[in-house]
Amino acid sequence: MNQGESSFDLARVRSSFDRAASTYEQAAVLQNEIARRLVEALDLVKLDARRILDAGCGTGESYRPLQKRYPKAGIVALDIAEAMLLQTRAKGSLFNKPDCVCAQLERLPFADDSFDLVFSNLAIQWCSHLPDALAEMHRVLKPGGLVMFTSFGPDTLKELRTSWQSVDDAVHVNSFIDMHDVGDMLLAAGFSDPVMQAEQMVVNYDSATLLMQDLRDIGANVTAEGHQQGLVTPAKLARVIKSYEQFRTDDGLPASYEVVYGHAWKPDRSIAQNPQTIPVDFSR
Repeated sequence: MNQGESSFDLARVRSSFDRAASTYEQAAVLQNEIARRLVEALDLVKLDARRILDAGCGTGESYRPLQKRYPKAGIVALDIAEAMLLQTRAKGSLFNKPDCVCAQLERLPFADDSFDLVFSNLAIQWCSHLPDALAEMHRVLKPGGLVMFTSFGPDTLKELRTSWQSVDDAVHVNSFIDMHDVGDMLLAAGFSDPVMQAEQMVVNYDSATLLMQDLRDIGANVTAEGHQQGLVTPAKLARVIKSYEQFRTDDGLPASYEVVYGHAWKPDRSIAQNPQTIPVDFSR
């Protein structure tokens, strides 16, 4: 498999998130917190955004904060799941609703140099070929425009992965791309001054069953194409749940997430180096 390639089947990913549209917001406590931090990080960059692409908008958690931060900007909400877009559409007011577009990140249906900001929270990890998605983001950004995103790193759900590995050799938990590789892909796509950071976040559960239910409720239980899960019998599932107990602490059963934050600029053709670049600390 080539670097940046996860081989997710688009139809399976779309179906999973369509099913999760009605349950996503209740279960997505971590995802919403990460979105909040990503929006707050925009305080530290100088950007006059008049057109924004929310790439992989989900249920539109970031729409109102982005609208408040850039009141003069037009916001386009893009997602591969139509049911998610219906939830996003409801976030707008009677006279100010986001433009909703159903499409994949690897094939953005927009003209070159269309946006000042591409904002993407926890979406790029579902791309079948991440370099293509980054190249598309670069294409649709105006010179001097900014891409700001989050993703998950390799240590995400390491406890659940270990518990499944104690039961069989099939892939039940997705692997995610290292942030240094994502940084290299940003440079290869034509971006300048990429900044990548990571932090560890832990969500504690009373049981492994509740964790797996949350993953289903947000649509994150789909694995990459070609990864055979095999038959998950009640007996096998019980063994996984028992294995997970080895990680229990006084706070409960931890589910670890390696949260990756990144941003980069599309070079402005009028200047040799973008003077707006400021290191961003996402760990506040």
